[in-house]
Amino acid sequence: MTRNPAIADVFPPWSEYPSDMREAIPLVLDRYLIDGELRAWTGPRQEVYSPLPVGDGKEPRPGTVGEYPLLTEEAALEALDAAVAAYDHGRGPWPTMTVAERIDHLERFVVRMGEVKDRIIPLMMWEVCKSREDSAKEFDRTVTYIRDTIGALKDLDRASSRFEIQDGIFAQIRRSPLGVVLCMGPFNYPLNETFTTLIPALIMGNTVVFKPPKHGVLLYTPLLEAFRDVFPRGVVNVVTGEGRQVIPPLMASGKIDVLALIGTSRTADALKKVHPKLHRLRCVLGLEAKNPAIILPDADLDVAVRECVLGTLSFNGQRCTALKILFVHEKIAREFLDRLARAVGELPFGMPWQKGVMVTPVAEKGKTAVLHSMVEDAVAQGARIVNPQGGAVNGSYFHPAILYPVTPGMRVYQEEQFGPIIPVLSFTDIEDPIRYVIESNYGQQLSIFGRDPEVIARLIDPLVNQVCRVNINSQCQRGPDVFPFTGRKDSAEGTLSVSDALRVFSIRTMVAARETEANKEIVSAIVRERRSKFLATDFII
Repeated sequence: MTRNPAIADVFPPWSEYPSDMREAIPLVLDRYLIDGELRAWTGPRQEVYSPLPVGDGKEPRPGTVGEYPLLTEEAALEALDAAVAAYDHGRGPWPTMTVAERIDHLERFVVRMGEVKDRIIPLMMWEVCKSREDSAKEFDRTVTYIRDTIGALKDLDRASSRFEIQDGIFAQIRRSPLGVVLCMGPFNYPLNETFTTLIPALIMGNTVVFKPPKHGVLLYTPLLEAFRDVFPRGVVNVVTGEGRQVIPPLMASGKIDVLALIGTSRTADALKKVHPKLHRLRCVLGLEAKNPAIILPDADLDVAVRECVLGTLSFNGQRCTALKILFVHEKIAREFLDRLARAVGELPFGMPWQKGVMVTPVAEKGKTAVLHSMVEDAVAQGARIVNPQGGAVNGSYFHPAILYPVTPGMRVYQEEQFGPIIPVLSFTDIEDPIRYVIESNYGQQLSIFGRDPEVIARLIDPLVNQVCRVNINSQCQRGPDVFPFTGRKDSAEGTLSVSDALRVFSIRTMVAARETEANKEIVSAIVRERRSKFLATDFII
């Protein structure tokens, strides 16, 4: 790998690191949350390496910024048993609470969460190298997501607070929890993506075993006391350690009712296989994607280039929703590439705390070598690097590389690069990008750039049957969170939006009776005297 002089000084001296970054480390996490207790851990701990160098040195090298417990299989199973006991076959205090009571707990958690924002953001920068601006946005978006979830549950509960009468049967239909949920989030959105499963799972009455992402454990340290103090014993249990050691035993126990994973299909498949009761296991999965953009000959190139830069390189392209391959009509390919190269060349790159920075070092250890090998493979098969310094490496920093022309035999054509590589190919027949979408293993989203309504309409109708979101003249993205977020094929299982997530972590349940005078009196007495938390007509304002 070559080290280009243009990025030789991307890592500043230690003296230029902001004070909150320097004061945040080293952070040694020597406790773990289980059964409502923060228990001391005296066993082995995992060192946390940051993509950012720590201290001054001649060569920029990732530094150790902290440690966290490497829990054993026995400790992980103990956490699972605490969650099982707290659920108690649906008889525990948490699953039998009223919706209003569980909402109260979540509202108190949001307050506690806000108190530690300034501690979490520096840790997010250290662990995943997300810019300060994007780290703050992720935190704020997560808080908004929790509040929106609370609002959506209030709406759902209001609609369920009445009785329905049909064919001589009267019933009240509500949603009930599913049991014990195993939540595993990704490093690229270690807080937000994890909470999009954790929060709806909790608020619907499930108990949780939660494993933070490998890159993003320390940033949860400020939240452990809030989890302990706000929720009843055993409702939230946090497992840290080597995933291959602690997670399969949890699944093999058969005690996990829901697997909520944002990660890879390979991981999801492996975990599913070890569960002994597959028909009792519900899966909520956010997996890989290879979202394409189709740039038509009449596209507004100012818009297309701007959105494609954002779509391919926001947080270094380390997003499942990122644009991963660009199909450009041959008539405009040269101009598009020239503009794209200029736009990428103007992007600010550097350290996550630097104002306006767009491209930062990549979080995963060894990732620059993987990206470099993908670029080498493409170049060996006839692609060229379009932009100056494209693919240059300095330590954990990989400079964005635009590759053109990309062909089907190249790795970047099929593989999800999950990094700052932009594969581009031209087409003359619109069937070429359509065939790519059809033959792809993934089916999350795509983007269409053009101006002719008739042409765009003809593309929309078949493509909505291949992907779950078609974006017109804009990048692929998850939000707003009230919109459904899912995918076809190997890209997802289950739908996550604010309201959909409440449904995916619960099941419709009802209490029904024949419409006799005796049954009316029984149910009226239960409701009037508030004897049941399920069978009730209380209305949450």
